[in-house]
Amino acid sequence: MAISAKLVKELREKTGAGMMDCKKALTEVDGDLDKAVDLLREKGIAKAAKKADRVAAEGLAKTKIDGNIAAIVEVNSETDFVAKNDQFITLIDDILALLIKEKPATLDDALALNIGAETLNDKINEAVAKIGEKISLRRFAVVEKSDGESFGEYIHMGGRIAVLSVLKGNDDEAARDIAMHAAAINPRYVDKSEVPESELEHEKEVLKQQALNEGKPENIVEKMVQGRLNKFLEEICLVEQDFVKDPDQKVKKYLAGKGLEVKSFVRYEVGEGMEKRQENFAEEVQAQIKK
Repeated sequence: MAISAKLVKELREKTGAGMMDCKKALTEVDGDLDKAVDLLREKGIAKAAKKADRVAAEGLAKTKIDGNIAAIVEVNSETDFVAKNDQFITLIDDILALLIKEKPATLDDALALNIGAETLNDKINEAVAKIGEKISLRRFAVVEKSDGESFGEYIHMGGRIAVLSVLKGNDDEAARDIAMHAAAINPRYVDKSEVPESELEHEKEVLKQQALNEGKPENIVEKMVQGRLNKFLEEICLVEQDFVKDPDQKVKKYLAGKGLEVKSFVRYEVGEGMEKRQENFAEEVQAQIKK
């Protein structure tokens, strides 16, 4: 099948692989983007897909704790200038207070809530009219804890990254440390039990094919795959990671020494998974042709 330049561009953004490698991979799998990502990884040309590395959207991520209820939110704007606007910051504070009070389940539910004499959606549109930029409530989470648990919050780079953590046990300082760790290292799960079986099986298959493509004997491939899978789990699971404040110990060891456990965490990075910057793909193609 014919492979479009748009599809090649999308694969490049997901993997960081070269244009020609992307085109060959797509051709080999009949244009299936996910299979092309796996193929490039198996060949050692690309690592796991990281489209979030191309983040460019602006705005703020922020948290608020009120007793045993807390909220975390991301609100987007078009420019960093507006993200520093007092009116924009006040709007986010109002949204956080409303979320904690009403505990909506979905984004649509949140936007339909009354805030004063108008809905939250109307209030946001009002801010758009005054500020002159598109503003949107992108995502939020409302989290509750018991008296025997602790909230931790950490805001990085003035609101570029926000993390809200919950620990089993009373230790606000440790909870903040875990939030800071999550901000810095960006885990995807608390521990191995949270990783979906489908994701584990998919990763095993990719790692197996990768080892075989490296020419490793089949009788040792299984051990290699298990070793690499363990490393993969260390990279994505919070408690298996080296603790950012003390890299000589794992997060789980740090917590065990204090009699604590991580119950949950939410990490928002502004614009994560969104794209704003556009490259001139046609010019890049011409440059490749001239080489």
